Amino acid sequence: MFQRIVVLFFLIFLNSYVILASDPDPVQDFCISNMGAATKTDHCKNSSTATVEDFVFSGIKSSGKFGPTGLSAISVNSNTFPGLNTLGMSFVRADFEVGGVNVPHFHPRATEIAFVLEGKVYSGFIDTNNKIFAKVIEKGEVMVFPRGMVHFQMNVGDTPATILGSFNSQNPGLQRIPTAIFGSGIKDQLLEKAFGLNSKELSKLKKRFAPN
Repeated sequence: MFQRIVVLFFLIFLNSYVILASDPDPVQDFCISNMGAATKTDHCKNSSTATVEDFVFSGIKSSGKFGPTGLSAISVNSNTFPGLNTLGMSFVRADFEVGGVNVPHFHPRATEIAFVLEGKVYSGFIDTNNKIFAKVIEKGEVMVFPRGMVHFQMNVGDTPATILGSFNSQNPGLQRIPTAIFGSGIKDQLLEKAFGLNSKELSKLKKRFAPN
């Protein structure tokens, strides 16, 4: 009986912890990151010196540099936009060349909602039962990717595409599946057995997804 009570208490505690495991609510109007703070206790810029410019970000007026998959992604989080600090949200602009791909990836700390600004994008996610939810979304449509779910996008139109994504965390995190698997240093023997690869094939993948 005592063991059952202990287990029940543990489950209640764990459930409560998971429910509360999100960005904390702010306790002040705003806390603009003080990038030059000398100590952790001085991490907020003095509010009396704040200006409207602290709450405006102009870094996504145009696309950034495109990578080998035809994707350009500019993250707007508290590291690049200090005014977002403690507000529990962040943003991304993703541009796709024709045929461009945002490889399967996930955000461990946030749900994402993506708005198609231009183009036609094959977009979707996979749940924990390995069921896929995917379709082509076009200009003016939105799609949501639940927190922690692997998701992906590909420009299937004949013109460039742009997506604007919003997150319910100031630091959603990002893990790209190919890089996490083949670029993280997992032992070759494990990867060869897990994916049925020979050493030559594995070497090629590791070279392609090695950290820059």
